[in-house]
Amino acid sequence: MSEPKSTAAYRVVQWATGNIGSRTLRAAVEHPRLDVVGVLVHSAAKSGRDAGELCGLAPLGVRATTDLDDVLALKPDCVLYTPRELDPDAVCTLLAAGINIVATRTDFHYPDAMEEPLRRSVEAACDEGGASIHSTGSSPGFVTEALPFVLASLQRRLDGLLIEEFADLSRRDSPGLLFEVMGFGGREGTFDEQRLASLRASFGPSLRLVADTLGLPVEQTEVQGEFAYARERTSIAAGILEAGTVAAQRITIAWLTRGQPVLQFRATWYCTTDLDRSWDLRDTGWRLTVDGDAPLDVTIRFPVAAENAAATYPSYTANRAVNAVPWVCEAPAGIRTTADLPQIVPLLTGPGLT
Repeated sequence: MSEPKSTAAYRVVQWATGNIGSRTLRAAVEHPRLDVVGVLVHSAAKSGRDAGELCGLAPLGVRATTDLDDVLALKPDCVLYTPRELDPDAVCTLLAAGINIVATRTDFHYPDAMEEPLRRSVEAACDEGGASIHSTGSSPGFVTEALPFVLASLQRRLDGLLIEEFADLSRRDSPGLLFEVMGFGGREGTFDEQRLASLRASFGPSLRLVADTLGLPVEQTEVQGEFAYARERTSIAAGILEAGTVAAQRITIAWLTRGQPVLQFRATWYCTTDLDRSWDLRDTGWRLTVDGDAPLDVTIRFPVAAENAAATYPSYTANRAVNAVPWVCEAPAGIRTTADLPQIVPLLTGPGLT
């Protein structure tokens, strides 16, 4: 594995400028060794606009396009790929042209878990162009792969790892997301099977990568979803939760050995603590519990004021992807996992460094 270039910049194109994409774009612009040379967008309203305008910065002289051929003509070293929907043909075209990809989508966390036709196409494109592709982010990504590998380095025996994610959504003023997409305020009794399948597809491969890399003999995966309900009528930033409606959700994805969970990811999202169930409701952040010959209990809080949450939280996903660009560009061709890459050591900015 080669070290990233010491001085020369990597030419980068941002693909999509939604909530995460606008943040990866801004972070790439501000990165001292990345040179943003293009932006691909999916709407006519954004086409032709300056990249700086799309991420809250001064004009950069780089205009957004909707045309893949424009991106290919720029011959970038890497594309930061953050769209809502996967375009396999575009991904393969980029890779076959020798353009590396860092994605915040979950499609490429672990090649062994990918659907075989997609895996074959992507691997063939990587071979043709000598390019690599890597999926990362905060969750899945950092907390389900990078951090477990670090904690496992203290173990010689690992009996179990539980990764917990907590999100207090009471001050999130996003009624469409909370009530329409996530189903808060409804009266559901069970989780929709399609949603459970989506969660399994998002987090299962990431956990399997950890299990296989550490040599843990997991046999099968399962996913469960649970609801908790508001005990009283409750007002939150997004609206009103009536008594008896969904006020918290907990999902668990687990890899099992002989029917017992070995690796688990559990997310608890809640809009109030006044629930009809006694769940462990912690501040927004993560907790990792390691059961081994060197037991660990690690808590990570997000110390972000409610009024700053919308502006700050995308950085947890975007920054790791941007920091990974030099390492992915220097990686051997192929679908590269967190286990394949060296530890991502970023070149940071800060007081006195800008």
